[in-house]
Amino acid sequence: EVQLVESGGGLVQPGGSLRLSCAASGFIFRIYAMNWVRQAPGKGLEWVSTINTIDGSTSYADAVKGRFTISRDNAKNKLYLQMNSLKPEDTAVYYCATDRWGTSRGQGTQVTVSS
Repeated sequence: EVQLVESGGGLVQPGGSLRLSCAASGFIFRIYAMNWVRQAPGKGLEWVSTINTIDGSTSYADAVKGRFTISRDNAKNKLYLQMNSLKPEDTAVYYCATDRWGTSRGQGTQVTVSS
């Protein structure tokens, strides 16, 4: 059974930084491309970033490109999202997921960007 547990969210001022973590279990983490998706209040799920497994290549939504960095540690079965220069519009529940649509995702971690 796929289990994904996100952590690291919180309240941060605009321009601040947070680092999200996701602990994965129940599947062979190292062979899966992994994703971060988010859901802002009153909106649907939005894909944020993907990291591939073979070459470690990454991709980002235009809204976060240049500010967020996705990474993974296959030895620890962990996925990360470093978020810098945070904006109020980044406020959302952030999920790690095994696909970009968030079909299989964790319980999420709340990120609130506000002064």
